[in-house]
Amino acid sequence: MQPIKPGAWAAALALATLPAIAVEPPSLLKRAAKTVPAAPWPAGDQKGMGNTQGPGTWARCAWHLSRPGARSYEVSWERSNTMPMSPFTGPLVSKPKPVAGIPGTAHAFNGETLNAGAEPGQQGTQIDALGHFGVLRQPWDGKPPLPVGEVMYYGRTPASEVKPTDESPLLKLGIEQIPPLVTSAVLLDAKRHLGDGKALPAGYAITAAQVRQMLKAQGLDKRGIQPGDVVYIYTGWSDFYQDPDVDKKYYASGPGLNYDAARLLGDARVVAVGLDAPFIDSVADGMLMGKAGPAPGSLPGLPFSVHHHLLTQAGVHHIENARLHEMARDEVYTSCTMILPALEKGAAGAAVRPVAIGTGRKTR
Repeated sequence: MQPIKPGAWAAALALATLPAIAVEPPSLLKRAAKTVPAAPWPAGDQKGMGNTQGPGTWARCAWHLSRPGARSYEVSWERSNTMPMSPFTGPLVSKPKPVAGIPGTAHAFNGETLNAGAEPGQQGTQIDALGHFGVLRQPWDGKPPLPVGEVMYYGRTPASEVKPTDESPLLKLGIEQIPPLVTSAVLLDAKRHLGDGKALPAGYAITAAQVRQMLKAQGLDKRGIQPGDVVYIYTGWSDFYQDPDVDKKYYASGPGLNYDAARLLGDARVVAVGLDAPFIDSVADGMLMGKAGPAPGSLPGLPFSVHHHLLTQAGVHHIENARLHEMARDEVYTSCTMILPALEKGAAGAAVRPVAIGTGRKTR
């Protein structure tokens, strides 16, 4: 385990002289916890930890909205044809259409088209549906065909009910099953507390113990992670997010979560986890090209063990490529966050524009 660096602890102690962080009153947390639903969910459930959203999470959110001095933060990046692009999908190219008009009227209007093969739901700041990932009975040897009929999805839902054919959309567990995520959020500043102010390196895997240590360093150990929370983790990898993407570094690798951290967050019943990195999983330099192995602690045959656990086992959504540096700068460690993906029936992912509203020690 990589402990929090001494310099980071000193910085944390120095923060004690600053105004207290904005944390919901214990009485509110207690009342809200009583109204947040808990598993087991009904048979055939398609929402996973989305079931936690409701009056309990809204009450925590409302407290942050009512704080004097609260401000809003963009948690997504602007989308463009030159932003960093995922290597797992086709590139996204938006082409403006000519200005159009309607004969006999004074109207003029504009629009855009997308290129063939584009997957807008898997590029830029995006959220994964629970049906984005499944698991086979055993590792595939790479010889076609892929045994898609053996894939099991969240809730042990078989492929025949989720994606029975190559041409089929997700019949279950698609983006349209995500409810409006309106809840409290916790931001953990790993760049400060684990990287001593520098971006975590590629392949760095944040452990469960480090999640607990960051909560303590930020004065959140008593509050903890509440059921239905969104947990944002600022790794600093977004320092390499360029538009235009000249260096092509951002999507080549990145830091992420260790498998035990994924289990911790799943057990805490968070509704979503968002990182300012492309994969959620830790990806070392060369891993995507088969020149490096997965993070230590990954499950056998499952190099993206965090994706596997959160999506197929725990029912927790991912937000990839989150924009978190302004919240970290202002030390907005708790907030109200709102995440509303488009209701694209049968989609495995969606572009999303999360926002967070809150106050921090250094809110400007």
